[in-house]
Amino acid sequence: MTHARPWWQDAVFYQIYPRSFADTDGDGIGDLPGIAERLAHLRSLGVDAVWISPFFRSPMLDHGYDISDHTAVDPIFGTGADADALIAAAHARGLRVLVDIVLSHTSDRHPWFLDAAASRGAAKRGFYVWRDGSPEGGPPNNWRAGFPPNSSSWTWHPGTAQWYLHSHLPQQPDLDWSNPAVREAQLDVLRFWLDRGVDGVRLDSINRLGKDPAYRDNLEGRPLRQQDWPVLHDYLREVRAVVDEYPGAVAVGEVWEFDQRRILPYLAPGELHLAHNFVFARAPFDAAAIRRTVEEFLEPAGPDVWPAWFFNNHDEPRIVSRWAAPGDDETTRQARGRLAAMLLLTLRGTPFLYQGEELGLPDTELPPGAGDDRNGRDPQRTPMPWAPPSTAGPGAGFTTGEPWLPIGATAERLNVAAELQDENSMLGLYRGLLELRRARPSLRAGDQAFLDAPRDVIAYLRTDGAERSLVVLNFAKADRPLDLSPLPGDDRSLLLATSGEAGEAWSNGVLAPLSGVVIDASGEAGREISSAVAAPSPRGGAG
Repeated sequence: MTHARPWWQDAVFYQIYPRSFADTDGDGIGDLPGIAERLAHLRSLGVDAVWISPFFRSPMLDHGYDISDHTAVDPIFGTGADADALIAAAHARGLRVLVDIVLSHTSDRHPWFLDAAASRGAAKRGFYVWRDGSPEGGPPNNWRAGFPPNSSSWTWHPGTAQWYLHSHLPQQPDLDWSNPAVREAQLDVLRFWLDRGVDGVRLDSINRLGKDPAYRDNLEGRPLRQQDWPVLHDYLREVRAVVDEYPGAVAVGEVWEFDQRRILPYLAPGELHLAHNFVFARAPFDAAAIRRTVEEFLEPAGPDVWPAWFFNNHDEPRIVSRWAAPGDDETTRQARGRLAAMLLLTLRGTPFLYQGEELGLPDTELPPGAGDDRNGRDPQRTPMPWAPPSTAGPGAGFTTGEPWLPIGATAERLNVAAELQDENSMLGLYRGLLELRRARPSLRAGDQAFLDAPRDVIAYLRTDGAERSLVVLNFAKADRPLDLSPLPGDDRSLLLATSGEAGEAWSNGVLAPLSGVVIDASGEAGREISSAVAAPSPRGGAG
């Protein structure tokens, strides 16, 4: 008996950072009604689901990831009714909705922490991790927080004369997941939003749930004891059991690991459906390194584990900027971004996009004094440009007021309205890739096999039954000739190229510099050409 594939294996997810997506009330900060008004863009782009970063009540010291009430919408984003309307509007357009839940910590303004900090005997004291200091009078151990960088994970609380644990800012105290009452309270948060109609949850910083219960020092060169402790898999199974109460709901986890072997246990049966892979996201612009990274995940994962891939999100520098090399002009930077798009949307697995990625946005160069993120992530969080500032005003269609962060200097040419008028734009490429992915089962569900190729070329075959799609990506700044003799002269089987120039070059048997193609390799000729990508050629610069 053949089982239907889960929807999230075929889906393409789109992350919305609500502060920067669309503002409807003119305060310069994006809001939930703004997202609802712009759903038509997402539907025309061709994505299947949206993941919305936190919009819950928060002091905003970490822009929403410091939550003071998991079940209330922060007034800067709207109301509970706005959340309901957004979910309904998305569903009406055939889009699924994921909310971004932080299970591992709260804000220090959360009622639980306010109670816990009142006294050592407070009812919620056990919801958080409190410890006496070391014999020398310092913190209980040497654990370090994620930010500010290299700061202690412990903060002294003079009111109760103990230290409390925080994996991030001191204003984000860690919950103690070894406490069953904590687990039940946070599982109720999941039920609250799933009852409200969302289609799944993205779980932030999920590997922070499990910690060494003895709170021993971290040892140099050894795995950190403040995260990824084996007991967290028991907790994840409890999370998954709740998600499974809602048929079709999906659990996606931010697994902050940089050894891919350590990601796999999170995808064990009964735990996460999908896990973000930061090793892939931070891969360099190097064909061999990218192939090696993908193989290092897929080979031990086996056929039953479904990968998830991304290059951009609210925490990571945008790929157009990160992959840029010194001396690159704008055309070259965009060509590298086009390679990233074709790679991401044709690999076996579920792709995650980040708002503005489809426009080819780079990180924004902020003037001195702009932005307040303590980890320097503001350049990738600047507002979405919907129209040229020359016609839409300085808010570029994002807002009628003053945007909370400056609009990027590229907004005049890299914006939704302008790119919709140019089929050769980055937006045109993303729409073409998503349309091709929908049309070809091999690109959604097919097996994947890498083919031998020069070091600066990635080539792989996606196969589903008789349908075969060949993807060839040239990371070099030089042409790569191909032997097209197996193909009939009037049928080169090109499905999509990263640019018009790349398509023209392919028709002449050449992979253009910094370009990619997707080829229909379903016929006999296609089988032969799929082995021709490794034809000997002069080596060029890797770019």
